[in-house]
Amino acid sequence: MGFGKTLQRVALVALTCAGLAGCGRDSGVLEPWPLDDDPVVFADAFTGRVEFQAFGNSKLDALGTDAAEQYLGAGCLRVTVPGPGAYAGGAFVASRARDLSGYNALTFYVKASRAVTVDVVGLGNDNTGGSRHEASTSGLPVTTAWRKVVVPIPDPDRLTHERGLFFFAAAPQGGAGYTLWFDEVRFEKVAGIESPRPAITPQTIQWFVGSTVSLTGTRTTFRVDGADLVVQHMPGYFDYASSDSTVAVARDGRIEVLGTGTASITARLDTTRATGAVTLNAAPFSPGLAPRPGVPAADVISLFSDAYANVPVDKWSADWDVAETAEIPLGSERVRRYTNMSFAGIEFISRPVDASAMGYFHMDVWAPAGTTFRVKLVDFGPNGVFGGGDDSQHELTWNAASIPRFRTNAWLGLEVPLSAFTGLTRRAHLAQLILSGDTRTLYVDNIYFHR
Repeated sequence: MGFGKTLQRVALVALTCAGLAGCGRDSGVLEPWPLDDDPVVFADAFTGRVEFQAFGNSKLDALGTDAAEQYLGAGCLRVTVPGPGAYAGGAFVASRARDLSGYNALTFYVKASRAVTVDVVGLGNDNTGGSRHEASTSGLPVTTAWRKVVVPIPDPDRLTHERGLFFFAAAPQGGAGYTLWFDEVRFEKVAGIESPRPAITPQTIQWFVGSTVSLTGTRTTFRVDGADLVVQHMPGYFDYASSDSTVAVARDGRIEVLGTGTASITARLDTTRATGAVTLNAAPFSPGLAPRPGVPAADVISLFSDAYANVPVDKWSADWDVAETAEIPLGSERVRRYTNMSFAGIEFISRPVDASAMGYFHMDVWAPAGTTFRVKLVDFGPNGVFGGGDDSQHELTWNAASIPRFRTNAWLGLEVPLSAFTGLTRRAHLAQLILSGDTRTLYVDNIYFHR
């Protein structure tokens, strides 16, 4: 029945095109859509081309506008920083990527209801977790009088396709909150930004062949109107060189470990060499296999093991964590590797685990360094929603004083009674497993619950 209507529409389009010269196919090459180079982030009011996105766990309604305190024009931004136990922060994200390569600084005016120090302000954070060119300055002094702040862009040529325009984070001070005002937030070509001095924190690190390491400790000091200003930034602003490319190469702020040996990684900001270097000692990864589990399969709910059928896991590295992960072969089996880890979130929210009939949690871990390792189990409760009022959770820690003692360069089997997770008052809707500690690299295997 719909077929005839489709033919009628086709005929109508054909007749319309026959009478319009514009319906013919253009045989020329399509020109790319020009990128937006608008420098304005906020002036007087939101335009719909920029959206404010509050950071996780921040005061969600902290940001508003104010038509009485502006520095210039008809309005400004007002930020209500809460009292102890919370903070205000978020990112101003462009609806469409902008070409900011024609500017050398982010600028804005700021004042506060009392003299405070704002934790961090900057650019290049698009609140996706995948930002590559974040740059910021920390410990910004703010008084009750308007002042202009200039944040130099380490290398503007990197910002040809950027959505992260401006971000801030501000915590309470002196046991109380306060109010911040921002106005005339924009990108500019500013005179008086001189003498860039790039640097990378000197460090010696141990990694295994096959690993990928994210560089840290990159920054550039600028002379701005006669005073030094340190801009902390992501490693993606630098270009890198390796003293031995058979051992390691570096690109886009990451070191790829290719072979055994030692390599020195140095950096440049455009043509200026950065002070400091990263010394990488690379060794083969050969820990052997973790002991194969012997618990009968009928008594097991497995998240990750070659010995059992595994239940579905939504994410082995949640959007909100600070870690990178990959499943890698090890001998005849596969293990999961975490690198650049501060904390790793493993989520099985879509199909929560009912461990109410289980008595133990087990996992095998192997770390090349570190002194502390933590495991947290989170139950979302019957409503299946985090923060829904019926959640429960508990975290356990292993260190030099724990039983078993945390050790490195050997597989450590953690066999834990679920009753030891005393704060975990429910076990029928387990949805998260969170790993943390002071080891940046971690290998895990045989993660399961059992009777």
